[in-house]
Amino acid sequence: MVAEKLLRRAARLLNVQTVHYDGLGQRVEPPPESILRVLGMVGAHVDKMSDLAGALRERRQFLWQQAIDPVIVAWNGGPTCLKLRVPSQLAQAAVNYAVALESGARVDGALRDDPKSKPVEREIEGKRYVTRRLYLAEQLPLGYHLMQVRIGDLDLVNHLFAAPSTAYGGEDQENKSWGLFCPLYALASEKSWGAGDFSDLGALVDFAGELGGHAVATLPLLSAFLDEPFNPSPYAPVSRLFWNEFFLDVNRITELKRCVAARSIIRSAGFQTEMDSLRAAPLVDYRRAMALKRKVLNELLRCLLRQPSERRAQFERFVATHPVAQDYAAFRAKTDGERKPWQRWEGASRDGTLRPGDYVEHIKQYHLYVQWQAHEQMRVLGEKTKAGGPALYLDFPLGVNRDGYDVWRERDAFALDASGGAPPDGFFTKGQDWGFPPLHPEGLRRQGYRYYIHCVRHHLQYAKMLRIDHVMGLHRSYWVPAGFAPTEGVYVRYPAEEFYAVLNLESHRHKAQIVGENLGTVPSAVNTAMERYGIRGMHVGQFGVRPDPHDALDKPLRRTVASLNTHDTATFAGFWSGADIDDRVALGLINESDSRSEHDYRAAQRDALVNYLRAGKWLDNSEATPAAVLRAWLCVLAESEADFLLVNLEDLWLEPAPQNVPGTWEERPNWQRKARFSLEQIREMRAVRKTLQTIGEIRKKGGKENWPTSRTP
Repeated sequence: MVAEKLLRRAARLLNVQTVHYDGLGQRVEPPPESILRVLGMVGAHVDKMSDLAGALRERRQFLWQQAIDPVIVAWNGGPTCLKLRVPSQLAQAAVNYAVALESGARVDGALRDDPKSKPVEREIEGKRYVTRRLYLAEQLPLGYHLMQVRIGDLDLVNHLFAAPSTAYGGEDQENKSWGLFCPLYALASEKSWGAGDFSDLGALVDFAGELGGHAVATLPLLSAFLDEPFNPSPYAPVSRLFWNEFFLDVNRITELKRCVAARSIIRSAGFQTEMDSLRAAPLVDYRRAMALKRKVLNELLRCLLRQPSERRAQFERFVATHPVAQDYAAFRAKTDGERKPWQRWEGASRDGTLRPGDYVEHIKQYHLYVQWQAHEQMRVLGEKTKAGGPALYLDFPLGVNRDGYDVWRERDAFALDASGGAPPDGFFTKGQDWGFPPLHPEGLRRQGYRYYIHCVRHHLQYAKMLRIDHVMGLHRSYWVPAGFAPTEGVYVRYPAEEFYAVLNLESHRHKAQIVGENLGTVPSAVNTAMERYGIRGMHVGQFGVRPDPHDALDKPLRRTVASLNTHDTATFAGFWSGADIDDRVALGLINESDSRSEHDYRAAQRDALVNYLRAGKWLDNSEATPAAVLRAWLCVLAESEADFLLVNLEDLWLEPAPQNVPGTWEERPNWQRKARFSLEQIREMRAVRKTLQTIGEIRKKGGKENWPTSRTP
């Protein structure tokens, strides 16, 4: 009992939960060994239960000797309250401060004690301390500042974030908006090289704009390992700081016009045969397509570097002004040469130091060149928004590849001996281990969230909407220690308001809306915080269908992005037919008996939905075809209070197959399936255009009185 009490006390001081509820609603107490491992990762010196008493003393001493939190948030620039923990002899001492503003200016003065709060004295390990609550009365400009505090002979330094209390876009909007979603790799055109590219994304933006759409959403566009190592998942990027050159449109690169060698490669019979094969395949072949594209990109780089020119000078300016890109390119060059993860490199390279000679210089130049080109092509997309076109709605993934650049360079910001995951739920009864290392809360705080800020800025320089994957991760994250099962994971709490401060500040600086993915088992406190900080939530229609014809659908809340599904769920057609249930049987996730029960429930959902749509005059009394139900359901969402309606492009032709089946890798072709039709074909589909035009009219005018006389899809 004594050891268990010590374990709980130590965990509480280190923001580790010793009890949680899983996705099935069951109370879970992780094994003590698992909790000990996590405690060790967040700063406690513990290997076994007998170490807890010493670790507890050490943690208490650390917290009081730290004196001030490493990060303080001044909402709307202040005034703000902060807490000091100092030796008792300083209970009445004057407290002076100096704030080095992000702009380079300096503000200084004295902190005042809160007259409503008296110093609280405590004895910690034989020493007496007091807690003083003080006010910083100064109204600070918004930004990331550094504060120095002087009290007695103590000099303290911490990060001070002066941030808006709500994210950009919190004000009322007269018109409700809508947009289209499609993964970029799936969005192939007749000109693309076996998968969608940045130009294809631009064409979809133009198509949405023609129909009155306000945004185009896609999956993460971040750099990936597409050779060796290999992992094309958009949710396991090499880095959240760099784009994926796989999406470059080579035909738009300036060097191609004067590079004879590159044009000769493209015109060759072998290249064209390979290209025809890639275009004809129903799945994206990342290795082959990237190898083909890289061959041409390398020639373009050689042509650029062959002689001085204005283009070469532009490239050199990009390199000179992007030192982090140089570091990234060296890492990628080293990885290309080693063909194995950085954990298996030798010596200094493994530990974060690369020198000329550790990699091939031309390969480093290649990775710099493709990042330069990716920025050029992404900038064109961003400029469409500035010109009044639909916005880019990008996706900010929860994690990064363990073998990637970010973890190699920013390892203090990650818990390297754990993987992010999720406890058991109704779909994953054995829990989930996602493989990537979770962010380390104290590591981030010590660096003033530098890494996280740069990742957010990377996206918002071009996007006007940003989806934060698994927004609950700002509050707490489920850590699965190495060697433990996903059922034995432990929740670690994070200082959520500091993440919100970053998101709110960056959203205002870039005039971008922030959307939090708050689906699944999400504590109510997360939704409350999102509302408080002006972060939009998500409403997925599939999750809110009840077998009650009078109340068949959950209604989206006002500050939400509404959709019928997501990239991780069945499409509308898959949901309507129950194909997702059959797939779970095939994967061994449920048995035949459970399958029959789920099919019966799905049938009741279908009947209730049809009756509900008919009662609301969205659907007539003729046969309820899947196409008619889809269109009616979308229009119900269009009429709803949701700020934004996101339409899955593939639903509009009743695509049955999903883009991703969570929890599978080899079993299903995740992140590979192309759209059934090319972009050119989609633009000519009358039914698609008609549905989207109807949605646009309802969103614009806000009522089903705008439903056309003919409701036939």
